[in-house]
Amino acid sequence: MLALIGTVPEEDFPLVSGTAILKGDRLSLEGHETPVNRGTPALIAAAVMACDTLGLSMPFSFLVGDEGVGHGSRKLYEHLKTQLPAMGAKVITFHYLQPDVDWHNRILLALEEKGKLPVLIADAGYMYAAKMSGFAPCYDLFTPDIGELAFLADEIAPHPFYTRGFILHEEDNVPSLIKKAFEGKNAAKTLLIKGSKDYICTRERILATVDTPNVETLEPIGGTGDTMTGMVAALIHGGYSVARAATMAARANRLAGKLAKPTPATQVAEIIKEIPKALEAVLDEAAKAQEETCPTTQYAHG
Repeated sequence: MLALIGTVPEEDFPLVSGTAILKGDRLSLEGHETPVNRGTPALIAAAVMACDTLGLSMPFSFLVGDEGVGHGSRKLYEHLKTQLPAMGAKVITFHYLQPDVDWHNRILLALEEKGKLPVLIADAGYMYAAKMSGFAPCYDLFTPDIGELAFLADEIAPHPFYTRGFILHEEDNVPSLIKKAFEGKNAAKTLLIKGSKDYICTRERILATVDTPNVETLEPIGGTGDTMTGMVAALIHGGYSVARAATMAARANRLAGKLAKPTPATQVAEIIKEIPKALEAVLDEAAKAQEETCPTTQYAHG
């Protein structure tokens, strides 16, 4: 099972859980709907589309309203502590929640008490909590952008807003930031760094970079990082290794953006609709690459 966890910026949105359904540009969960614009709804929508394309069981989602004050997040944290360990999810993705180190630690401990930890993915607010807790190495994947990578590289910053000025948010500084993040034990086992060039790396080395297709119009469109995280979660759910899933998701996310023929007015929902075609293209690319690496042996007839 794949579990997806986060918040929506709506004060009156209740705590709900179950299998989400896409209805056009809206996400429906237990009868409650929210727009697929960005954030956790975009992540869930992307994961739903990817799971459907891959023929996988649909993800189980937890959502609650939180406009940034933290009341909804605390309600969800408390719910997760009792409900999440009993689910037996094999892959869990934590997304936009108000960072709370104490509640983060309670949930991690509750999961550990069930035995082997599931594959753990963290992005956005929950990634901040994971870093500040000191337990970042327990996670299998973080999906930061360049600014968030600088936060991971700063051993004392409590939030990306407080990242020290000497750490520059520049693409050519990425290798140095990666090194600092791992040396400070503030990184997950694998990082998928989202930017004009996407980096997939472990403590040992940069495993891959993805920079094509390069669609500049996508830069100002909010939510494209969320869709990438949703796709990588689905691919890991489908049995791909974390690093392989991250590389495929980065490529598919870019292809989906190109297929949407974006303008500055494009919404992320239009990109999400292209995920099946993009993911199928990436799967075809992977199959062809496998054939070239391991060609079929030809036997002569005598």
